[in-house]
Amino acid sequence: MSKESITYKDAGVDIEEGNNLVEDIKADIKATDRPGVMSGIGGFGGFFDLAKCNYKDPVLVAATDGVGTKLKIAIDTDNCSTIGQDLVAMCVNDLVVQGAEPLFFLDYYACSKLNKQHAAQVVKSIANACKESGCALIGGETAEMPGMYQAGDFDLAGFAVGAVERDNVLPHREDIKKGDVIIGIPSSGVHSNGFSLVRKIMEVRDISYNDKAEFDPLQSYAEAFLRPTELYVKPCLELYRSNLVKAFSHITGGGFTENIPRILPEGLSFALTDDFTLPHLFEWLKEQAAIDDAEMFRSFNCGFGMVVVADQSEESEIIAKLKEFNYYARVIAEVV
Repeated sequence: MSKESITYKDAGVDIEEGNNLVEDIKADIKATDRPGVMSGIGGFGGFFDLAKCNYKDPVLVAATDGVGTKLKIAIDTDNCSTIGQDLVAMCVNDLVVQGAEPLFFLDYYACSKLNKQHAAQVVKSIANACKESGCALIGGETAEMPGMYQAGDFDLAGFAVGAVERDNVLPHREDIKKGDVIIGIPSSGVHSNGFSLVRKIMEVRDISYNDKAEFDPLQSYAEAFLRPTELYVKPCLELYRSNLVKAFSHITGGGFTENIPRILPEGLSFALTDDFTLPHLFEWLKEQAAIDDAEMFRSFNCGFGMVVVADQSEESEIIAKLKEFNYYARVIAEVV
């Protein structure tokens, strides 16, 4: 008795659709080219020539991250147009904290069944964010895994590599002292951390993502929560190259409480300014969750996605330079 033929497509994996996706995104990926890129998309690996980047004695810095459960809000509200920027930002912002210039990026997109239009939208967002960060998108992987993910779900991971001169790696902990200022660079919102708590608030309080946001009636909750993570690469590299900073801290998971101490020398901590207030969005989250300040500052960026540690004498110049990038930064804490 002959057996019925079962193809890979019958099992839920459409190789042809994956190939079509690669063709559709080639132009977006090509737009991210920068000095050092050696190969186009489609090979087994991406090549990058570090010698073309004019470093004297570079060390490489690598970072990897995802977007977390913010993806669920994007999927459930059918708005994935900016989620790729979140992915890139979570990686390249971690590189620039070390003083590193992002060089190249790779992405990993995994789903139950490939929706080519959906995936192309995500990759386009990734490519745009890479271009904004001066970072080449030199490769990636798309994986269909039926049975591993529920229908309509997908996951993202990103991998970024940068370079910094060996003798000027941040943070300069030996230079940080009591009285140094900590300048906050504003976030666009929740960024990509704390969304398990955000989603729990929305569920328990029975609030629809499509409703107008109580903290900002000009947008819905979905629009407010899906604002993409800021790309801090250009302003931070400008400050770094101007020798104005001692350290940066990217405020991600763990908030102020865990991220700022990571860059301070032993024996020093930080104290928020007396006039520090939470932006309306975060005040709303705090009230809805009925949590204390300690939990807030451990869960969210509380309005500032990146902080700069610098000598008090550099405060005015740093704030002026950040204003050129449309960031209205201010002193939010002091080293103590």
